[in-house]
Amino acid sequence: MNENIKDSMLSIIGTIIGAGIIGFGTASFLLPNQLSTGGFSGIATITYYLFGIPMGTMNILLNIPMFIFSGFKIGKNFFIKTLIGTVSLSIFIDFFDKYKPITTDRFLASIYGGIIIGIGTAIILKSSSSTGGTELITNLIKSYKPNITMSKYLTLIDAIIVLINVIVFKHIEIGLYSAIAIYLYGKFIDIVFEGIYYTKLLFIISNKSEQISKEIENKVRRGVTGLYGKGMYSGEEKLILICAASRGDIGKIKILAKEIDKNCFIVVANAREVLGEGFKEY
Repeated sequence: MNENIKDSMLSIIGTIIGAGIIGFGTASFLLPNQLSTGGFSGIATITYYLFGIPMGTMNILLNIPMFIFSGFKIGKNFFIKTLIGTVSLSIFIDFFDKYKPITTDRFLASIYGGIIIGIGTAIILKSSSSTGGTELITNLIKSYKPNITMSKYLTLIDAIIVLINVIVFKHIEIGLYSAIAIYLYGKFIDIVFEGIYYTKLLFIISNKSEQISKEIENKVRRGVTGLYGKGMYSGEEKLILICAASRGDIGKIKILAKEIDKNCFIVVANAREVLGEGFKEY
């Protein structure tokens, strides 16, 4: 099978699987409890309760103008996968909505709904696809104005839609629980993309940098890079050590460095992703 065709098929399968997971999380947790993660789903939740329109059906209706307007501006492959994702999601939502919800406890629904939808969304994003809605709006605007920053505007739109949910259903708890779902939704997208175990990055400033670097390489088996810097207060030039390490190695390195130079200055930061020998492969 041609490699491009194989990749396209895997991408479509990933899109459908992701849409199924999102549909399950939405219909089994968020929708029965009047919760949403904003976007078109928030609007569809309102029309579901006010007019009895199935959420999946409304999701398609809301996306139709976006598909007509975008055409193939966002790229033929992405357009087709997004169309598949949108239709699949709508079908799955209406399918799972026919069954009894998993829980009617809003707190539990916000937690599990947010997690499940986050995982499903991450699978779709990994497939270089979308389920329409605000994601389609983002890609459409980006195609016209590549330099515009949309994240803050989309966050504002989602917040406004959740606020409308609160006003319509007249329960402030809906907004509070939806905020939990939105947070977990974003967090689990990061986890699926980057993994749970974040690598740490250490910056060590010491008068004994050479000795510390050798001990780290010999005893902890981690590579160290030295960059020359200048203390702006003292005007003194020093060698700054930079070392990427796992969480388990952080304590060892700090103890080792302090034993050599008790006055050394150490900064530990999160490195969202480290590629190369000893870490994640390319």
